[in-house]
Amino acid sequence: MEIAVIGGSEFVVGFRLAGIRKIYDAEDEENLKRSVSTVMEDPDVGILVMYARDMERLPARTRSTLENSIRPTVITIGAQEGGLSMRERIKRSVGVDLWK
Repeated sequence: MEIAVIGGSEFVVGFRLAGIRKIYDAEDEENLKRSVSTVMEDPDVGILVMYARDMERLPARTRSTLENSIRPTVITIGAQEGGLSMRERIKRSVGVDLWK
């Protein structure tokens, strides 16, 4: 299971330095949509990390699909996120509450 990161060049640089291999630069909306589709179709990706503002730029239907996705589990970083907490997302993806 791999981690994928989608975002602008400034957002992804730290992940690239950390050794994440599946990095998708998405400066404009067309690249963002294409990158999300690519990651969603990749069976090796277990976790998708995105910048919260990029998530907001996606069409409502795509955003809903990502928010309800179990695999990959989508983690947004960079803003106050509504909906499920990271703990809840991990619990849904692995089936166990790791904090207990």
